Amino acid sequence: SRINSMRSKNIKFDLIKGEVASNKVQEIKNWLKNNKKEFTSYIYFTGQEEDQNEAKAFLIKAFFISLFLITIILIATFDNFYFCFVILSAIIFSTIGVMIGLLITEKPFGIVMSGIGVISLAGIVVNNNIVLLDTYKELRNKGERVKEAIIRTGVQRLRPVMLTTLTTFFGLIPMAIGLNINFLDFEINFGSPSSQWWIQLSNAIVFGVMFSFILTLIITPCLILIGEKRS
Repeated sequence: SRINSMRSKNIKFDLIKGEVASNKVQEIKNWLKNNKKEFTSYIYFTGQEEDQNEAKAFLIKAFFISLFLITIILIATFDNFYFCFVILSAIIFSTIGVMIGLLITEKPFGIVMSGIGVISLAGIVVNNNIVLLDTYKELRNKGERVKEAIIRTGVQRLRPVMLTTLTTFFGLIPMAIGLNINFLDFEINFGSPSSQWWIQLSNAIVFGVMFSFILTLIITPCLILIGEKRS
């Protein structure tokens, strides 16, 4: 009866202090899904949920625009659609690494900061594959066989690829663990309010870079070999 009396009115409900907005929104959505026949009113989520939806739409557009620009540059550089696909596969691997990292650290996927981290990864993780494929093309132009060229590429580029990944990893570790250094008072703090904002961003980049590094040394050579066999 209470629901029927509210159908013709616009009623607003605020969140109780101390509750997590995203959890309550998901709880309401699940309730609506299970009670479609009994509840016919329309619920519109505002505030933080509305801001997150707007940020989500913007970041999705930015992600696909970045992929498009990276693809254009790769096609113009390598003049090979398959090599372009191999390089872009690193972005998929890095995204999987981000999700695994969130599960390990038991952190939620923040629409804004984690989304920006995934977009940043799109420009970071492709570097390893670009280095590998460029070296492979040079060896093939010198007359190396496919398998020998792939193995030699992995050997020659293991050190620079590993150093690039490790510098990114250790450079972001302080931010990922919430380390804050106050040089004026000579204090070291963990989990300060100023560092909480960047933890999701740094965690996304750290786990994405490390996961893509490991798989790049395994998956990329395999994809090159598959492509050469088919051609």
